[in-house]
Amino acid sequence: MKAWLKIALAAALLPLAPALAQAPKDAVAPPAVQKDFDGFIAKFRAAVTANDAIAVAGMTKLPYQTETSIRDAAQFRDKIYKRHFTAKNRACIQRSKPVYDRDGENNDNYFIFCSGQMFTFTKTPAGFLFAEVGDAD
Repeated sequence: MKAWLKIALAAALLPLAPALAQAPKDAVAPPAVQKDFDGFIAKFRAAVTANDAIAVAGMTKLPYQTETSIRDAAQFRDKIYKRHFTAKNRACIQRSKPVYDRDGENNDNYFIFCSGQMFTFTKTPAGFLFAEVGDAD
C-alpha cells in the first residue's frame, strides 16, 4: 500500500516539475525602469526625511487606493501619512532596499517592507508614484 501511495503522489506532482524548475529568481528591473525609480525614490526619501507629508502626497497616486474619501494632500496627510509614516517607518524607508516585481497586469512595482507593512510604488504614465501601504504577507 505504501508503494502505491508514493507512486500516486509522484504522478500527481509530476506536472508541476517544469513550473518549479523554471520558477523565476529575483526579478530584475529593466535599466530604464530602474533609472526612473532611482530618481523618484531619491525625491521620495528626501520628503520622508523632512517629514513633509504634503510633498509625499504630491508623489502619491490619488485618490488613494479604494478610499475615495482621500482625494487630496490634506486628506492623505490626516488619514494615511500620520498613521503609516511613523518615525520608525520613515527611518526604515531610508535604509531599506526596494524590491522590484511586475504584477499580473504588467505594471512595474517596487516594494519596501517596514514593521510588517509593505509600501508599494507603481510606475504610472506620469512616472513612479507611491500607490499604497498594506500589511506585508
